[in-house]
Order: sequence, then structure tokens, then C-alpha cells
Amino acid sequence: MAASSMAGRVLSLCKQFQNVFRVSAAKNPSSSAVNLIKYQSNVYRETSPLVTLSLCSPISSLGHCRTLHTTVSRRGLSEFFDCPENWGETNVKSGAPWTARQLRAKSNEDLHKLWYVLLKEKNMLLTLEQDARRQKVQMPSPERLRKVERSMIRLETVVNERETALRLLQTGQEKARPGAWRRNIFGYVYWYRFKEYAIPWYMNKRYKRKKFYTSKFVQPYIRLRIENYLRERARKANLKKQTQAKINKKFPHMKVSSS
Repeated sequence: MAASSMAGRVLSLCKQFQNVFRVSAAKNPSSSAVNLIKYQSNVYRETSPLVTLSLCSPISSLGHCRTLHTTVSRRGLSEFFDCPENWGETNVKSGAPWTARQLRAKSNEDLHKLWYVLLKEKNMLLTLEQDARRQKVQMPSPERLRKVERSMIRLETVVNERETALRLLQTGQEKARPGAWRRNIFGYVYWYRFKEYAIPWYMNKRYKRKKFYTSKFVQPYIRLRIENYLRERARKANLKKQTQAKINKKFPHMKVSSS
């Protein structure tokens, strides 16, 4: 922050000298003015190493330099709001969400750009939704937010597919961090992701405390847990059938759901 502020001060000072010498050179160009301009250029070269332009060129080129390289601000904070043409409209036309087939046909660079376009659209729609809640009115075309979120999920899926394919080709592993299915001391099976340690596993006390095994006295409790799970699932299925039968008896003209 200190270096950028110092560079900004030096640049503003050079711009002031540039305007002064431009006026003086237009009125009476002299050799002393040219020498002083060259001296200021040398000073600017020594104090600001961020500038990559040649300082032997005319000093008017310094007006095109910037201390910080940022994206060009087009509309400022107005990008968080919808287009003025859509203000006051209850229905706003929008296209269909991106499909996975369409995204697979695009390059990685296009997917990278599309992600930020969708992200900006999502931020705009979230701002519009929050403003509608504040005013206690209906958001115009709320399905646009669902379309954008669906497109972002599909785009992320496509990118993960490409990363997985590249990883399988290079290393032969499907996951970015390899692992294995292991059982803890309570009999639960879970996915354990491998980690790097500074010492071998048989010398690592912290690794040995994890206890990737199940004792024999835990086996009866595992069977009881499975039995309890099956009974709970059967109870929920019977309750769903009874509820459906009551609804059919009370409303016989209703269509039976496919589920």
C-alpha cells in the first residue's frame, strides 16, 4: 500500500510538470525546458520502478500509465442492478440455462470467461431479489436466478470431468487426493483421505491413535444398529402407504402420484 501510494504521488507530480512544460514549450520552446524535462524523466525513472515504458520517449506518454492494473470499470455499482430497460417490468425475457452438452463443446478459456459472466449475473439477481424483499414486492422473473445457478453447477461439473480425465491420464487416480474405505473402532465405514507425514506410519504415534479396526465385542452392536435401521425404514414405508391410502379414500377422484 505504501509503495503504491508513493508511486501515485510521483505520477501525479509528473503529470503536473507535464502540463506546465507542455504550455511553456508551446509558447517558447527552449533548450533549458528540454533539459529540465529530461531531468524529470530521470528522476521518475529512479523513484518509480513500476513503470515499464521507455522514458526516452516524449513525456506525454506518461499520461497513459497507471499505478495499478485493474479491469476497466464500465458502469460501476450500476452493474449490480438490472438494465434500465427492465425497470418496472413484471416479466423479463431470459434464455434457457446452459446444458452440459453445450459446455463440453467449449474450451477451458471460454468456460473460465463464462463462469465470471454467470457470477456477475448471479450477483445482480441476488441484489435484485434483496431489493424486492426490502420493498415487499415480487421479484421480476425469479426463475432467472435458478437458471444461472443451474448453469454454474453444470459448468463446475464439466470442469471436474476434465480435471478427472486429465488426472486419470497422468497419474491413474480418479480423485485429486487418494484414499481408501476404512472402518473405525465403532464399526462405521468411511472414506479416509491419505495424508503426508514426516515419519513412517509405524513410527507415528498420532497415526496409530486413529485405530483403523473394529474389536470383536463391537460386532453385536453393529448387527443391532443394522436391525434398527431396517426397522425404521420399514416403519416409514408403512406410514407412507397408510397416508396414501387415507388420501385415496378421502379423495377418490385424485390421481395417484407416480412416486
